[in-house]
Amino acid sequence: MRAVVVRAFGDPDGMEVVDLPVPVPGRREVLVAVEAIGVGGVDVVIRRGDLASYGFRKGHVPGGEVAGVVTAVGDDVDRSWVGRRVWAATGTGGGYAEHATASVDEVVVLPDGLSGADAVTLGSAGVVAHFGLAHARFTAGESVLVRGASGSLGIMAVQLAALGGASAVAVTTSSADRGERLRALGATEVLDRSGGDGGHDVIIDVVAGPDLPSFLDRLNPNGRVVVVGAVGGQPPADFGTRIMASFRKSLSFAAFSAATVPGPERLAVRTEQFAAAARGDLRAVVHEQLPLEEAALAHRRMDAGEVFGRIVLIP
Repeated sequence: MRAVVVRAFGDPDGMEVVDLPVPVPGRREVLVAVEAIGVGGVDVVIRRGDLASYGFRKGHVPGGEVAGVVTAVGDDVDRSWVGRRVWAATGTGGGYAEHATASVDEVVVLPDGLSGADAVTLGSAGVVAHFGLAHARFTAGESVLVRGASGSLGIMAVQLAALGGASAVAVTTSSADRGERLRALGATEVLDRSGGDGGHDVIIDVVAGPDLPSFLDRLNPNGRVVVVGAVGGQPPADFGTRIMASFRKSLSFAAFSAATVPGPERLAVRTEQFAAAARGDLRAVVHEQLPLEEAALAHRRMDAGEVFGRIVLIP
């Protein structure tokens, strides 16, 4: 099968298409014939080499989520899965390929009317946005800022905050055009990347990076920042001093990973979000569909900040 591997960490040109054996599903796994692959921010961070300390090595196949049809199952998996059209989480990699394996516990049957491209645009992003807002203890009537709102995760956070009854949904983005598109998805205030003057109860931060400390200043008393991504890199090592400098405001900071949410809870939310998208109650924003061979181009566009929504690779 064709697959994309990272031959050298760093520039997107370090990725290449190679021939690999079709994987064999292990115990409690399914094999998926892939029809759509989501290009996520974590794929970019891994490709850059920023997570080498987590065990990622040259030859790694990126990709954490795919959609397609189950063609085989491993031991202890009901054979009725074969032939079903599904979304699947492939873990820390393996998705940039024509076939991928996934734990049956991380597979969701897709509803009629939901495309594979929409599924991989919503699948991971929707769950992180949902539980990220919950981690921030967001409640109706509070104001929310989504920092880095133009990617699939930020777009889902905007929609869910608006649907959850936020008094205001502010966003940071890079252009007026993107701002108008985000308004159509539920944003009520468009800010430049500095984040404006503040006044937010909750900040959902997809970016992190060196400017993260300044966003603590934009919180109301008892405000909470939850970092759900780090496409801008790590924050300064001393950023916690900003919280201590605002001691009397009782600010809170947290990092959030959906890996800490029990699997059944993730699957229940994902199933409901797919159904909502099929009904038209949630919108999946696909920036572009590219062939698998153009994975490097997809990453160059991600690096350049050109993507609104999610790029989807098609084998």
